[in-house]
Amino acid sequence: MNIWSYVFRRILYIFPILLGVCLIIFIMFNVVAPDPARVMLGKHASVEQMEQIRRELGLNRSPVVQYIDVVKSAFTFDFGRSWSTKQKISEMISQGIIPSLTISLPSFILSSIIAICISLVVSFFRGKLIDKTIVFACVALMSISSLAYILFGQYFLAFKLGIFEISGYEFPNFLPYVALPVLIWIFLNVGPDVRFFRTIMLDEIYQDYVRTARAKGLSEFKIMFKHVLKNSMISILTYLVIQIPYLILGSLLLENFFSIPGLGSIIVDAINASDFPVLKAMTILGAVGLIFFSVLTDVMYALFDPRARLK
Repeated sequence: MNIWSYVFRRILYIFPILLGVCLIIFIMFNVVAPDPARVMLGKHASVEQMEQIRRELGLNRSPVVQYIDVVKSAFTFDFGRSWSTKQKISEMISQGIIPSLTISLPSFILSSIIAICISLVVSFFRGKLIDKTIVFACVALMSISSLAYILFGQYFLAFKLGIFEISGYEFPNFLPYVALPVLIWIFLNVGPDVRFFRTIMLDEIYQDYVRTARAKGLSEFKIMFKHVLKNSMISILTYLVIQIPYLILGSLLLENFFSIPGLGSIIVDAINASDFPVLKAMTILGAVGLIFFSVLTDVMYALFDPRARLK
């Protein structure tokens, strides 16, 4: 199959998947969730008041029309207004996405590079003391709650030692405020990333082409970087690309504890205020991002691995 036909076919898959995701989101928020009118007015509201709120929110329309609205918002990114702040949700997202990216993007890039470098080292020294020590450290890092990292960082590193800002955010001088959240994010991600990348690299190390390279007299350094790392990158890139939508949505805990006005904080505020339109918008945004980057991963497979084009 031609590569462009494959890409075109994968792009066409987006539409039925997105319609199915919109149906699930519609059922979650418009069928299963509590009556929004009762949530907003409380249990002492009269029937007339609840009917008026339902008319204002468009909840008295047929389910088909409401589902079409969900689908339309997924394609146009017009999510209406927030129930609690009355602000346009698209404006809230555009204001929150920059603070979220100032934390998530450097954290993601740094933690990925560090994890790949450490994985190469432990794969090279597989079975030896350095390998076992780093794997033990990774398991220890993964076992500690993210809340413990945040509280320790804010109390000891920021409050006691004064190395970082405790909380707050200013743009464009955001570096002092995002340094500690970025550091915590890296500690949270490095453990699982190293374990995953190490497994991929160990699978490659025991392949026949590595034995052939050794038989030809290539150095271990060249084998690790030119052959093992290169062939591991397809699985590593797949793993990393799938994480990108979650970077856009930010971190709920980090943004909330460090008072960073990103999308994570917006989600937490929406949960506290039962702001269904904002929660629905964030769910759609996350689903659209996940679908888009999943297709992008498939396309990258086809570009870097010729075997994928035949499937």
